[in-house]
Amino acid sequence: ATTEQMARQRNFWFRLPEIASVQVLALLQLGDGTAAGELAQQYDLPMSRARVHLAQGDPAAALDVLGPLRQHTAAEGWQGDHLRVLVLEAIAQQALGAHAAAQAALAGALALGEPVGCLRVFLDEGAPMLRLLAAAQAAGVRPAYVGRLLATADAATPNGATALPVQPLVEPLSRRELEVLQLIAQGRSNREIGERLFLALDTVKGHNRAIFGKLQVQRRTEAVARARELGLI
Repeated sequence: ATTEQMARQRNFWFRLPEIASVQVLALLQLGDGTAAGELAQQYDLPMSRARVHLAQGDPAAALDVLGPLRQHTAAEGWQGDHLRVLVLEAIAQQALGAHAAAQAALAGALALGEPVGCLRVFLDEGAPMLRLLAAAQAAGVRPAYVGRLLATADAATPNGATALPVQPLVEPLSRRELEVLQLIAQGRSNREIGERLFLALDTVKGHNRAIFGKLQVQRRTEAVARARELGLI
């Protein structure tokens, strides 16, 4: 509300939908899908509504929103928005298991993105997009551009390490915290975790406190349940 008031006071009211779309992303990162959905509805942000549906595990509803939006952006010649719609469609189709449709949407997005060298539009979508790009690379789709996208993603993870999962958290878990969390999910005790990861018992307990704080939970069972909701394990 404060952001909206400031925008109105400074005559930036025409940018309120843009501001709201950023707020929707922030709310989704916090795991507050309800508030994100209400904001997307209030400002009539169809792309944001699609993101909310995806975050809530309903890709079919996301596609219901994206279909008409794709037609509209194509008819108006809004190439940037059309590209973003196709990217979300690819992710939604992949989530439904419609791999051919996902790759078709991705191919359309790549065709728009390659001439202008778009990277962030794809890579900001995280792990789901990386899986789509890997499949496109295997199929020989736009090899130079797809290779550049994947190389850019690899460069963001030093020493060839496996990329961390995309985390909708204000403060993401570190690689070590994710390792500890995986062992917690396996039912390992703090002592067993320390032996497995060659950590002192107090260090393991410190990681536990950090994990619980970031996930906003109080105990192990809640941490595991929350992590599964977020797709971290």
